[in-house]
Amino acid sequence: MGKPQKVATLLGEKQKIEKEIEGLQKLCKHSTKSVKQVRERVDSSSPVIRYVCDECLMVLGYPNQQDKDNFLKQ
Repeated sequence: MGKPQKVATLLGEKQKIEKEIEGLQKLCKHSTKSVKQVRERVDSSSPVIRYVCDECLMVLGYPNQQDKDNFLKQ
């Protein structure tokens, strides 16, 4: 298998996995959330502080300044 075929196969698998994760996150009730540091975008290495579901790891929103300060003190 050549490089282009291998890349195409891997990208197809990646897309399938992303769809499966998206489906699981849609079904999640997001009952508990925490302040965590996550990448701003998939292709970025810049970390940002966000509310994240503890079960499915979906980014849920922006924490207030007090929650950010508490997170940074840890």
